[in-house]
Amino acid sequence: MSIIMKDIFWNSDENRLRAGIRIIFSMSLFILIYKGHLLILNSIGIILFYSSETSLWIFLVAGTVRLFPVIIILWFGGRFIDRRNIKNFGFHFSKNWWIDLCFGISLGAFLISLIFILEMVSGFISISDTVHSINSQSIFIVPLLVFLFFFISQGMSEELFSRGYLLKNMAEGFNLKSIGPKWAILIAWSVISIIFGLAHVGNPNANIISTINLIVIGITMGAGLIFTGELAIPIGLHISWNFFQGNIFGFAVSGLSYPAEIVSLIKINQSGPEIWTGGDFGPEAGLLGLFANLLGLLLIFCWLHIRRGTRPGEIHTPLADSPKNDS
Repeated sequence: MSIIMKDIFWNSDENRLRAGIRIIFSMSLFILIYKGHLLILNSIGIILFYSSETSLWIFLVAGTVRLFPVIIILWFGGRFIDRRNIKNFGFHFSKNWWIDLCFGISLGAFLISLIFILEMVSGFISISDTVHSINSQSIFIVPLLVFLFFFISQGMSEELFSRGYLLKNMAEGFNLKSIGPKWAILIAWSVISIIFGLAHVGNPNANIISTINLIVIGITMGAGLIFTGELAIPIGLHISWNFFQGNIFGFAVSGLSYPAEIVSLIKINQSGPEIWTGGDFGPEAGLLGLFANLLGLLLIFCWLHIRRGTRPGEIHTPLADSPKNDS
């Protein structure tokens, strides 16, 4: 009986915990560290509540708080639980890695710009102001840079934990002889994308369409990882998608209106059919947002084919490898 219990929790061949147990342990550790941060901050009078009236320095603190637990998980989890080098979570830095990061940033900016142009041409939005800041006393560039840092922290933390740590561990767990590495990665990619969509269900103005769209967005953001094994494209895309959506073009970001209300290069009045625009949730709940992400998925395929010769369906199967096969 003890041997059976050990086999459930421990992988003797790899000399480490099994994938499911690693995921549960790491998620529990993440929650513990994150909640611990909040308790400490609350004890000294810092409450991370976000609204259009929130002070800018709170967003600076929030950005740091988002990143710290994830970095700890990747370092501690990678070294002592996964038994692997942190670079194998998608950080084989090279010239190509940084070029892919720039592509991801450019892609997010392009897709949101395309949505903005289409809505303008269709009469779904009108511009009510430019260089908008809720605090007329502050210099416009200051709050803009604060939100850039905030979205860099948010994008990096979500990509590091969900598609960096969790997807890789999940792919390893599904990598059974009857499934194989390719299908294991596709299953993990799908599961993480579904979790990504469901994680936004509690956001203001969320509905079934926004949830489905965010699942597709999760698939698009994860594409760069499963075809290259690196997080460069997902991180770049995630950061610029949110920043350009809220603080450049004035849309709501996943139902959250406070980024655009505090500071945006362009302030808009939203109208038009919600089925196309997403209404108060923002483009992520509309058909234009859905089509933009499908286009983004196609452009990622094209980019990787041109840059690396990657063919459609050519999955980076080492993602499902155990540490002994990592390079």
